Amino acid sequence: MRRSVTVLGIAIGLTAGTGITWIMTHGHPPGGVHRPEPGSSAGRVVTVAKAPLVDPLRLRGNVLAYLRGRPGRAGVMAADLRGGAAFGVNETSQFVTASVIKVDILAALLLQHQRQRAGLSDGERTLAARMIRKSDNPAADALYAGIGREPGLRNANAAFGLGHTEPYPVSWGSSWTSPADQVQLMRMLASDRSPLTAPNRRYVLRLMGSVTPSQAWGVSAAARPGEKVALKNGWVPLRFEGNGWAVNSIGRITGGGHDFLVAVFSADSPTMAAGVATVEHVSSMVVSALREAGREGGREAG
Repeated sequence: MRRSVTVLGIAIGLTAGTGITWIMTHGHPPGGVHRPEPGSSAGRVVTVAKAPLVDPLRLRGNVLAYLRGRPGRAGVMAADLRGGAAFGVNETSQFVTASVIKVDILAALLLQHQRQRAGLSDGERTLAARMIRKSDNPAADALYAGIGREPGLRNANAAFGLGHTEPYPVSWGSSWTSPADQVQLMRMLASDRSPLTAPNRRYVLRLMGSVTPSQAWGVSAAARPGEKVALKNGWVPLRFEGNGWAVNSIGRITGGGHDFLVAVFSADSPTMAAGVATVEHVSSMVVSALREAGREGGREAG
């Protein structure tokens, strides 16, 4: 599968004294420092991007160098909702979902109930808690059937804006998705610009924030003391869709002036432990860089 890289450099927009952090995608800034064009009586402005506060090429190189030394393949997408910085490597490449798809199943169930103007039943809430907190597979089977399996998930994902997720008709864990799609799903749980109501978003995040301790690895490795983590992990030995293990982690880290959405996926790791190590190291690398971007951006704009 072709390796893709998204590099997002950070520049400071000083328009109207706001100190907004703009994201420069592929080197072309949507904002920047706006100045009148010399000699222009009409006051037309041109955009002048300032130098990146964090070197995205160096970060890309560091991530790719680490991945070259690891077995299998991996992809990452991360965004800081408060600071505005984002970064991805292989973020649109597809990976087997394993149990991370359970968050999508629950979000789809809630969206269906919203459209029907009905709340979850007590039985559905029990299944949802088991599915997210304990990664219970029979609970996921029941709720996947409840949303109509593949058609139901596709319908919800169209509303959520997920363009790289391919639900499997029967076995939900054999579905495919991308890091970018999973950050988009997390955005639908963290943002007011979501088809899900605020109570439903909080409900999902609350379950993700109380997973059983033995499953609290993954993107949580990037969190600092005192920060809140909501996550869901997935892990499965690959038999028909690859070799070795698929080990994945998606989640949200909040605190210290940041709101990070993170998704890291790996495939073809020889052991589950090797996949966990890859996921946690990449999470820490990228989130640390985004923290620096936010810290430097705040100091520059202050």
